Formats: sequence, structure tokens, C-alpha cells
Amino acid sequence: MSFVSVADFEQKAKEQLERNALDYYKSGAGEQVTRGLNHEAYKRLRLRPRCLRDVSHLDISCKILGEQLAWPLGIAPTAMQKLAHPDGEIGTARAAGQAGSIFILSTLSTCSIEEVAAAAPETCKWFQLYIYKDRSLTQQLVRRAELAGFKALVLTVDMPINGDRRADARNQFSLPSHLSLANFQDELTQGFASQFGGSGLNEYVASHYDPSITWQDVKWLQQLTQLPIVLKGILTAEDAQLARDAGCAGIIVSNHGGRQLDTAPATIEALPEIVAAVAHDLVVMLDGGIMQGIDIFKALALGAQTVFIGRPALWGLAANGQRGVEQLLKLMRLDFETTMKLTGCATLSHIQPTMVVHESSFWKLGEFN
Repeated sequence: MSFVSVADFEQKAKEQLERNALDYYKSGAGEQVTRGLNHEAYKRLRLRPRCLRDVSHLDISCKILGEQLAWPLGIAPTAMQKLAHPDGEIGTARAAGQAGSIFILSTLSTCSIEEVAAAAPETCKWFQLYIYKDRSLTQQLVRRAELAGFKALVLTVDMPINGDRRADARNQFSLPSHLSLANFQDELTQGFASQFGGSGLNEYVASHYDPSITWQDVKWLQQLTQLPIVLKGILTAEDAQLARDAGCAGIIVSNHGGRQLDTAPATIEALPEIVAAVAHDLVVMLDGGIMQGIDIFKALALGAQTVFIGRPALWGLAANGQRGVEQLLKLMRLDFETTMKLTGCATLSHIQPTMVVHESSFWKLGEFN
């Protein structure tokens, strides 16, 4: 099969994955309205390209939180990647490093912090975490990420409880017996992880995630570490301003891939108000719905400094392990470079907000009295 789009990798992944894993990866919450909006919203945005500009040489590099990157796309944290392929998070991290991208490791990974650090030393790595009921577990994870050379902490803030994930409930999703949560294998954390091996995801989350966390806990985390803190799951200008006021280094505009609160907006819909509120004060990033280079361009035009993909990386991993993720990233980079040239942008600074408008703008222009 010749892969020419993310959809091709997705189709291959659907053929490869067992039903339990496929449903876990692909499904959203509730009626999956937000899951669909993440993609549909991009289709409602129109590009306004500029012509006769020298695009013979492109520079799409960027600097995020002090790290020089080859281009403005990274890999978002997704759990339990060995469900997709034995290469797991190590394969994805190595592919990200070869592409010059950020890789965010999930707390609920099937390769440990230390394993990923040793296997992908040249990759820019961030670590995603939760603030658990047992704060010592969070503290332990932070210390391990620091020692392993991770460059930032990504605190997921949109999951006080699990969303209404109906496919997981039907399947009574749990981690297969041949896999484990690799970050919870020592004496202090074995009991924490053991419940998930034999129970559904909802029970696991209800037992260990802390619905009482507030902005005070973000301050607690800041006192715990010198690493920059990024909040993942921001969807409003109000919360973006609170993140700024709390001293966070950045935010990821995210709706958890449509897996938490159904009918929440697509992230590209939420982005403009957040950019208007805080873009001068902290790094604004985005995930959700990115399927091609054109989507990257639209998000950057509306103010994101970089974007992340979740499911597409999983589709590449399921299709062909590390090599599949490498192929997918190369394809997306080529598409982004093509979009840059066809819009008349030789550098990221040439991308302007006026280059993206909602489709309704053209209906208004076309109206005649």
C-alpha cells in the first residue's frame, strides 16, 4: 500500500489493531460531536494565498521553550503505545527525534521514562503527568523526569474524572496481561498500577485521579520543580489568563482529542480567543484534528506557535512501528512545505492571520442587493 495521507495510515492501522485497542485509540466521548468537530472545523476555514513571492528557500524551524526544532509539529502524549506496536513509545520518540520534533511521553506509557530517555537521547522530550490523590506519586514522577533529562512538564488539567467513553465501557477496556504501565513498576507504585490490569479504565481513574485539584496545586507543582510547566486542556481565555497568572510557561489548547467533554469546541475554534488573551505572555500551542500540513498552517495563522498530533502518530506506529511514524512525519512535513510555498510563505513569520478566514466570509462577499 502506498501511503499518501494520514487517512492511509489510519486505514492500515484499523486492519492491524485488535478491537479493544482500536476502540480505545479512536473513540471520543458521548456522541463524539467534539471528536468530529476537531476535523470538521478545519474544513470550514479558507486559505487566502499570496502570489509572486520568493519561496525557493524555506525556513520552517522554530524555537519552543528554548529548544530549537526543525518544524512546528510535535507528538502529543498518548497512553499505552505498545497496544499499537511492540516498538511502543520508544519507536515514536525516536521517530520524533529524527524529524526534529518534540515528543511528549504519557504517564500511562508502556515504556518507562528511563527507557525512553536511554533509547532516544537526542529527542526533545517533555513529560505529561497528572496530580494524583497520592501526591508522592506525582512527586516521584517529576523527579524521574528531571533526572532523565526531560525538558518540560505537561500537566493535564481537563481530566478530574474520565469522560463518557462509551466504547471503552462496552469493551470494559483494560490493559492486556502481557503489557504493563511501565512507570509504575517499583515497590512504591506497583499497587497503584495493579488495579488497572484487571479493571476498567473508569474504575482506575476514579480510584487514583484527584477531582479536587485547583490552581493552588499548579503552584504546588511549580515549587516542586525548576522545569517549565505547560498546562494541557485549556479551552477558554479565562483559564488561559489564570495559567499566565500562575506563572506557567505555556498552554496546549486541547479538548483531549474529544475524549472528555462532548460538545466542547474544536480546539481550532477555541484558539483565537486564547491567543488574543495571552499570546504575548506565554507559549500557546494546540492539539486536536491536525491531519495534514494545511491544518498546521491554519493553526499557526490563528496564533499557535506549534501544534501536536496524537492519533495520527498512533496510526503510523500501528502501521509499521517506528518506521511508520517516520514515514507519517515525513509526509506531513512535505505537505506543510507545499502549503507554505503555495501560500507565498518562505518562513513562519510570513504566515499572517489574514491568510485564514471562515467560509462564511465568502458568503458575505458574494451577497448582492
